[in-house]
Amino acid sequence: MTGTAYPTIVALSSAAGRAGVAVVRVSGSQVRFVLETILGTVPKPRLAKLSELRDRDGEVIDQGLALYFPGPGSFTGEDVAEFQVHGSRAVLSRLLSTLTALPGLRLAEPGEFTRRAFEAGKLDLAAVEGLADLIDSETEWQRRQALRQMEGALGIAAAEWRAALIKAMMLLEAEIDFADEGDVSGPLIAEAVGIARTVLPSLQTALGSFRAGERVREGFVVVLAGPPNAGKSSLLNALARRDVAIVSPIAGTTRDAIEVRLDLGGIPVLLVDTAGLRESADEIEVEGVRRALQRVADADLTLHLRAIDSDPVPLPEGASSLAIVTKIDLPGEQRTGEVGVSARSGEGVDELIELIGARLRDMASPEPALLTRERQRIAVGEAVSAIIRAEALDHGQPELIAEELRLAARALERLVGRIDVEDVLDSLFSGFCIGK
Repeated sequence: MTGTAYPTIVALSSAAGRAGVAVVRVSGSQVRFVLETILGTVPKPRLAKLSELRDRDGEVIDQGLALYFPGPGSFTGEDVAEFQVHGSRAVLSRLLSTLTALPGLRLAEPGEFTRRAFEAGKLDLAAVEGLADLIDSETEWQRRQALRQMEGALGIAAAEWRAALIKAMMLLEAEIDFADEGDVSGPLIAEAVGIARTVLPSLQTALGSFRAGERVREGFVVVLAGPPNAGKSSLLNALARRDVAIVSPIAGTTRDAIEVRLDLGGIPVLLVDTAGLRESADEIEVEGVRRALQRVADADLTLHLRAIDSDPVPLPEGASSLAIVTKIDLPGEQRTGEVGVSARSGEGVDELIELIGARLRDMASPEPALLTRERQRIAVGEAVSAIIRAEALDHGQPELIAEELRLAARALERLVGRIDVEDVLDSLFSGFCIGK
């Protein structure tokens, strides 16, 4: 990378607002000039130096730590500097204005530091996606899965899959190009197909883990469903431990879905309160019931509620559900298989949370999934389909088999961002915060 092609960029890399410490990052060819201008010297690589940071007139801006990471051994592959200063708005404003006034420097765009790391080969696309997920992670499961992605688990697997396919393609090329040569002998086509076949199980395993990986990333969908006045909104508030939904003795208060994100024992959950399920002449309520039934059909788990003094209503066939009886502080009978709770007293709520967590853990993989995004699923699915097509071809057609394996290898290259990723990059990096 050259300074002409890549201007030196600067940004606040820690959260905005008042803080004890803030981090300002600079990357590009002008980093040594920046350090000499602001500090009067260039610190030793990777050693924090307590320094006075001065503007171009020599006035002290702040006192803080400065670090220098020479390229290519840095996050972006370029020379990088970091300034750890006091996190006041006044200090940051003065420091950033001083830096951007220097020739060849400008403020970074969202995700620009990470994009430079990708373009320098420091991260593949799957690792970049893992980094984005790690920044956004809210639960322990999300953190573990994102960290595994960021550390390159998918990239390593993709490289192994692709290497096997390249080996198979080389054998096919030998068969095609040197079929008449005496020193090229043996069942090369069968060997090539056999090598490609060895890749299939791990590809299919990764593909099978996608739904669990997507759910950990986005949150398992848990829907509360039941007749009006079954206590759905009260239970939603109890599980969320705050007033999210309006609670009223008037039947049909909830007309549309109410969503709240929760961390249940490290598991990300999107909890959805829905309209009461009943027959109605009210067009708005009818639409609410229709939407409720659709949410039930799409849910990972439905909490099928009834009040202790009423009967349950049927759910759509095939819905994964947990039978809940509410208002157990009132007279009534709890049936076999039901979990009893009282949102008013809190009785049974902690036990229900544990039970929901157990059910969701059973749906997830014990290890973080390799595939977590639809783009990744499509790429691996294309590779699997191409290998299966190659297996089905007659061994007298090495050119066609080689073409299918080439398509599989290209799909894996797209998986880690080697080819055809510009649209993906623009969308992905625009979602990063400035400074990352």
